[in-house]
Amino acid sequence: MITRMSSLFLRTLREDPADAEVPSHKLLVRAGYVRRVAPGGYSWLPLGLRVLRNIEQVVREEMDAFGAQEIQFPALLPKEPYEATNRWTEYGPNIFRLKDRKGADYLLGPTHEELFALTVKGEYSSYKDYPVTLYQIQTKYRDEARPRAGILRGREFVMKDSYSFDLTDEGLAHSYRQHRDAYIRIFDRLGMEYVIVSATSGAMGGSASEEFLAVAPTGEDTFVRSTESAYAANVEAVTTPAPPEQDPATKPEAQVHHTPDTPTIESLVAVLNANTDRTFTAADTLKNVLVKTRVPGGDWELLAIGLPGDREVDFKRLEAALEPAEIAMLEDKDFARNAFLVKGYIGPAALQANGVRYLTDPRVVRGTAWVTGADKADHHVVDLVAGRDFTPDGVIDVAEVREGDPSPDGRGVLVAARGIEIGHIFQLGRKYADAFQLDALGPDSRPVRITMGSYGIGVSRLVAAIAEQSHDERGLIWPRNVAPYDVHLVVAGKDETLLSGGEKLAAELSARGVKVLLDDRKASPGVKFADAELIGVPTILVVGRGLVNGVVEVKDRRSGERVEVPVDGAVQHLVDVVKG
Repeated sequence: MITRMSSLFLRTLREDPADAEVPSHKLLVRAGYVRRVAPGGYSWLPLGLRVLRNIEQVVREEMDAFGAQEIQFPALLPKEPYEATNRWTEYGPNIFRLKDRKGADYLLGPTHEELFALTVKGEYSSYKDYPVTLYQIQTKYRDEARPRAGILRGREFVMKDSYSFDLTDEGLAHSYRQHRDAYIRIFDRLGMEYVIVSATSGAMGGSASEEFLAVAPTGEDTFVRSTESAYAANVEAVTTPAPPEQDPATKPEAQVHHTPDTPTIESLVAVLNANTDRTFTAADTLKNVLVKTRVPGGDWELLAIGLPGDREVDFKRLEAALEPAEIAMLEDKDFARNAFLVKGYIGPAALQANGVRYLTDPRVVRGTAWVTGADKADHHVVDLVAGRDFTPDGVIDVAEVREGDPSPDGRGVLVAARGIEIGHIFQLGRKYADAFQLDALGPDSRPVRITMGSYGIGVSRLVAAIAEQSHDERGLIWPRNVAPYDVHLVVAGKDETLLSGGEKLAAELSARGVKVLLDDRKASPGVKFADAELIGVPTILVVGRGLVNGVVEVKDRRSGERVEVPVDGAVQHLVDVVKG
């Protein structure tokens, strides 16, 4: 197949788009792969669509290889199935809702667990029908509050979502491993650098959950891994090891100290060290952070989080821990309404006396002594002991995770990096089967409740993730399995002999199954070379002045290596490069 650039629907740009911040956004627009239509919405132009379809094909082949079957659901979905699982409410403002002309409620599908479960329920009834795995590659819609980074975080995106249906938990574990192995093959074939990390399930529900992250400094997800083991986790899923409990009887009595002008941890530590015979650090203090939360459809409630004063609350971890609840910081009117909250001096006593739910960091174990607010301006309590002087309502693990923290598996310390989520797999269990009473009649004629797994790959996001990993200062560098073409043939001159030689090579390559992008435009060699490097086809064939001497130049876009090869052997050389 030959595509001529003289007729290709393509305009490359020399300047970055004004709203672009990350390399993939800049380069995909400049190279003519996508064009912005609205915030979070992009058109796929011919080059971009070819890359998208190539990725889809790799995904489809690996899903089919282990027996998954492809189906297709509508994107326009009725409200009722999502009401049955409460996700119509739980999704809050993150889904597109609409009404038809009769006033019936619909949504644009953000994900399709409900439809998959209902479809299987409608078709299968016997244990002999199971297990089954179904998947689709389809456009999804989410009303992102701040769409950004081009196709990395849009309101409309292409996703592969698959669902396994099993009779037993052991069957679910097997389906989960099948998907995990398939994902590894997919991302390996796409030439990606990625990590598999423990993750939270969030609104999806379920138990076991892992994310596949493409390593990229521009990624929105922070993950950590151990220096001495295979442990890796998204920061939202990191578990903080709790220290051993201590005996409260060995601790001195709590005492209230006058600590004027100490609304911050730093000022408190300075005053204590200047006015007592002990040495304190920020880690000895108990910081109490107030937020307000509400579940979808509910009212706002106060929540207090106690954590060591040398840590901050990581709000991404907090959101993950409390999902689907909405979270907001307190405003002045909230403090005015709750006079017992003394800014800078809040302690557990007033919180618990006034019915505020109080959750503490895992490090706040029984017998640990803390310096914390005395619920009175300019006063703090020293040696307030957990389990003796106050008892939290529970534990919440939402403090920031730092490099150098001990690894939760007890081996090594944590180092941090950033990544782009490209895949997520869940063992959902029976959440959706329970909602729709998805049962199979067992061999004993008794109903067996089906257990489900859910597995997603961001197909359109992969285009951007690969671009983030595969580019240089001149443009894109596509891995061969996803590149729009195998060879970009540049005719470096306007001489008819060069064009004729290029046409002949293109035809011979196409006859051998090589996909060729032929730059036959009446443009200068400099413009053609710049476009070739910007577009990023992995192999560039230059038909130029060397043709009179019987040679052409082959350039590897990734390494920059250039070799001259005889014209007579050029086709075989390129076939070997492409197919090898």
